[in-house]
Amino acid sequence: MHAADKRRRRVAVYCGSANGSDPRYCDEARALGETIAAAGMGLVYGGASVGLMGAVADAALRGGAEVIGVLPEVLAGREIAHTGLTSLERTPTMHERKARMHELADAFIALPGGYGTLDELLEALTWAQLGLHAKPCVLVNTAGYWDGLFALLDTAVTAGFLKPENRALPRIAANAGEAVRMVAEVL
Repeated sequence: MHAADKRRRRVAVYCGSANGSDPRYCDEARALGETIAAAGMGLVYGGASVGLMGAVADAALRGGAEVIGVLPEVLAGREIAHTGLTSLERTPTMHERKARMHELADAFIALPGGYGTLDELLEALTWAQLGLHAKPCVLVNTAGYWDGLFALLDTAVTAGFLKPENRALPRIAANAGEAVRMVAEVL
């Protein structure tokens, strides 16, 4: 067995720095953190103490998981950095944050979020489409949050801008437990 095979598998979670308007979003973020920890995996995320980011990190920490935050300097001065993590890495730019999270992670799970979440998720999917990685990308569809994105992807296939095999890259999970099971099947 290679040394890399012995290390703990890590899941990058992309999600909002806000709680959202539905309490189910935070509930699912906490459930995801708990489930990642219970599966013996580590968490890589954006490094914030607030919103869904804080909820998933706190739950993973309570479960004994390794939690690595990656925070760009542009956000460091906003007093949102989580101070109780296993480690908090700072990057000069958002681009370097995404690259570092990608490097640290063996899989990607997305919870609800805004532009930043979409940016991180779509970049991971684009890199998979280009063959730069074969890491699973799973979206937790809490309260139907991702339904609109999946409809858009279906439109892109119909319009000839997305190949059906690439449309299949993002997998959808009903909840945190299903998402972690999907990831664990591949890792």
